[in-house]
Amino acid sequence: MNMEYLKVDGSDIAVVSSDEKIIVDVQSALDLAMSVRYETGASKIVISKTAVCEEFFILSTGIAGEILQKFMNYHVKTAIYGDYSKYTSKPLKDFIYESNHGHDFFFVATKEEAIQKLREMG
Repeated sequence: MNMEYLKVDGSDIAVVSSDEKIIVDVQSALDLAMSVRYETGASKIVISKTAVCEEFFILSTGIAGEILQKFMNYHVKTAIYGDYSKYTSKPLKDFIYESNHGHDFFFVATKEEAIQKLREMG
């Protein structure tokens, strides 16, 4: 796992990349958030969709909801970037839509969009 620290317009943002799955369950997501905060001081995380397990995108597993709740409880804002076009689930599309209209968790196409979205959240 690689972690890049950015300070953009006063926002501390960690950009995390990996060739392996980093988020595979709620505990691994929480471990990532705490590692980022400890190592960089950032409470905003940009992560590639490729580093997130596929079960996250199957809402019936409950993983996505639990992770979002934990991140909100710990005041961690996150943007996951990647291609979501292969997903046809209406509940997932609704979940992504609602998340993108909130203030804590975002699904975007590119790393640059992810950084911009988190920068806008102040």
